[in-house]
Amino acid sequence: MENDASRAAARPRVVIVGAGFAGMRAAMQLAGKAVDVTLVDRRNHHTFQPLLYQVALAALSPADIAQPIRAIFRNQRNIDVLMDEVVGINLETKSIQLKSSASLSYDYLILATGATHSYFGHEEWAPLAPGLKTIEDAIEIRRRVLLAFELAERQKLEHGSHPPLNFVIVGGGPTGVELAGAISDISRLYMLKDFRHIDPAKAHVIVIEGAPRLLSTYPEELSRKAAEELAKIGVEVRNHAHVTDIQPGHVIANGEKIESVVTIWAAGVQASPLGKMLGAETDKRGAIYVDEHLNPAGLPNIFVCGDLAHAVENGKQVPGVAQPAMQMGEHAAQEILADMAGKSRTKFHYFDKGDMATIGRRSAVANVVWPFHAHMSGFSAWLAWLVVHIYFLIGFRNRALVLMQWIWMYSGISGGPRLITGSQKLPGWSELADSPVSAKNGTHLDPNSPGAVESPLR
Repeated sequence: MENDASRAAARPRVVIVGAGFAGMRAAMQLAGKAVDVTLVDRRNHHTFQPLLYQVALAALSPADIAQPIRAIFRNQRNIDVLMDEVVGINLETKSIQLKSSASLSYDYLILATGATHSYFGHEEWAPLAPGLKTIEDAIEIRRRVLLAFELAERQKLEHGSHPPLNFVIVGGGPTGVELAGAISDISRLYMLKDFRHIDPAKAHVIVIEGAPRLLSTYPEELSRKAAEELAKIGVEVRNHAHVTDIQPGHVIANGEKIESVVTIWAAGVQASPLGKMLGAETDKRGAIYVDEHLNPAGLPNIFVCGDLAHAVENGKQVPGVAQPAMQMGEHAAQEILADMAGKSRTKFHYFDKGDMATIGRRSAVANVVWPFHAHMSGFSAWLAWLVVHIYFLIGFRNRALVLMQWIWMYSGISGGPRLITGSQKLPGWSELADSPVSAKNGTHLDPNSPGAVESPLR
């Protein structure tokens, strides 16, 4: 009879890199199975990214949409969790190298490290226009947006005027649209009674989109509805607009200088650098080309999932959003279990259930594909959005907290935790606030003129 050591040695070793939607679903599928799983992530928590914008605009707290990975798998004895970062992959020895200098051997490797911001070669824009991919990003955006109102109040009290509160969002996809609606909400509804000297409702939100319309991957009808809903809450949308420069206090788009107290990047993404480490063929975003089983060419024991994978189905690339990421993670785990059972592998099929995006308070657009085909907008789409997002949150605690917070916020006119932490400096504020012309007509001196003072970056 085999002893415990020999049985353990016979168990396949699965290493999952990344605890996003794909990595978590893969680990959940393998929980309790006859495999030894190690889940590696740079952070100790899983983040529900679709609600990051609500943390960024102070509707929810970070803990409402994040949960420690160890807590999720505390009862799964076959799953180890490591807070570390992969710095190398050795295909010959079937091992990965970690930043801590440790190495992990694997029989199967699932890569699901997602994507980060792409500034299209202008990395100098990153400190001036943060993107939204992590809890840290959300907290930084929250700091900047709330700080802009605080600095305006102080400037008004001290000097009798303040620079226009222009918030510029670069990118008109779902993230850009949701951020625009949330900034409009917080300024028009939740902060009206908080300030004595400024009128937060006069804040102006501008969305800059290079494509002919917002939400370009959605049906045209829903793009039009989204633009109409944004217009109702005072958001200005500029289509066919291409940003050529971002500086402290302003953005240049189509040759026009647009003043901006806060600039947010929601335009481009690029895959994590793991694709280059693997040495497999990648697309221009750095995503790894995979076959119908989610394997890179010639690597059947390696699966690539989520934003890191360039998968094609019916001649179209599978989109890099939460739904396919979760399905890819589940499929990779099922392929491993099929190998263990001596069964044939199956092709990955993306089951598209639709897309949805909120547009401010109590409004949304939804392209529903399953369980029925429908284009929804307005309040009904918003209700559907609420139900879907509550359902997919991990953990009863998070579901209960978010539901209670939404009931409190959406049933009345009460915002969430509007806390400012960190630096009290805002890129470009000194240039805007110190301009003697701004007090008269809302225009500003050129940043290079004697009257302009450059603000230190964070």
